[in-house]
Amino acid sequence: MLVKRLAQFLLAALLLAAAAPASAEQVLKVGSTPTGIPFTFLDTKTQTIQGLMVDLITEIGKDAGFTVQIEPMQFSALIAALNANKVDIIAAAMFITPARKEVIDFSDPIYTYGEGLIVPKSDAAEHAGYDDFKGQVVGAQVGTAFVDALKKTGQFSEVRAYDTIPDILRDVNAGRLKAGFADYPILAYNLKQGGFPEVRIVESYKPTIIGSVGIGVRKADQELLGKINASLAKLKANGTVAKILDKWGLKAQAS
Repeated sequence: MLVKRLAQFLLAALLLAAAAPASAEQVLKVGSTPTGIPFTFLDTKTQTIQGLMVDLITEIGKDAGFTVQIEPMQFSALIAALNANKVDIIAAAMFITPARKEVIDFSDPIYTYGEGLIVPKSDAAEHAGYDDFKGQVVGAQVGTAFVDALKKTGQFSEVRAYDTIPDILRDVNAGRLKAGFADYPILAYNLKQGGFPEVRIVESYKPTIIGSVGIGVRKADQELLGKINASLAKLKANGTVAKILDKWGLKAQAS
C-alpha cells in the first residue's frame, strides 16, 4: 500500500512539473496605438487593439515562449512608457531611426515604406515634393520622423503636429489644412474605408523619408531582443510574416 501511494505521489508530482512551464509562461506588456491601421488600431466591436503588428508580436510570442498583453497608448508616449517599465515591448508603426536607436533597441526590419501626401480633392495638382507648399500650413503626427523633417526645411508658414493620423485627415477633409504627411500605408488604408471623401492621396509625390518598422525593446533587454529576432527570422522563412502582411493588404518585401 505504501509503495502504491508513493507511486501515485510521484506521478502527481511529475504531472504538476509538466504543467508548470505552461502556467508559468511569461506575460509581456506590449505598447501599441489605437490609431495606425493597418499596423495597429482600436477595434470598436471588441474594444481591443488589433492590426498587423499585434498579429505579428502575438505569433512571435507563441514561438519565443511568452504571451502578450496589449497596452493602448498614444504614439508619442510609447518610448517613454517603454523606458519607464510601463511596457516591455513596442509594437506599432514606428520607424527605426538613429535618434530612436540612441534610447531603445529595435528588432530586425519588418516592413519598409515612406511618407504619403494627402491634399483636399479640390487640389488636382500632381505634387512631387515639398516645394509646391512653400508658405502653406501643413501637418504631420506628433512623435513621428515627419514633423522634424518638415520643420527643418523652413519652407512652411506652419507645421501643425497632430495627435493621430485621423486628426490630420479630418482637417484636410474639412479644408483646414493644405497638405498632410503621414505613413503611406496608414493613409491609404484609411482612405479606402471611405470616411474622408474630400481627401485624396497624391500618387505622384516622392517620399523624402523612407524607413523600416521594427519592434522596440529596452536597451537592457538584449536576451528578449535575441528571442524576438530569432522568432521573426523563423516566421519570415515559413511564410507567416507574408500571410500577416497579406491579411492587412500589404505585400511581402524582399529581405
